[in-house]
Amino acid sequence: MPDHDWPPDPRTGDARRDTDAFEVRHVHPYQATKVYRCPGCDLEIRIGEGHEVVVPRTGNDLHRHWHTGCWTRTSTRGHRPY
Repeated sequence: MPDHDWPPDPRTGDARRDTDAFEVRHVHPYQATKVYRCPGCDLEIRIGEGHEVVVPRTGNDLHRHWHTGCWTRTSTRGHRPY
């Protein structure tokens, strides 16, 4: 996973939002310096676009960058994306 300086999440006061299966970190727009492809919608996450980095607890090498909305829809439906 990239070594970001994770600022506190304004909603929770914490940069991480952990679940039993995943660690989720928010990337603020000023931290987004690369283009990624969202596995939820298969569209690009552009430079300067805030998004989520999702790391399964089973392996850090399987981290993925998700649009915030795509991750929210997937995670609230109980669907396991990995």
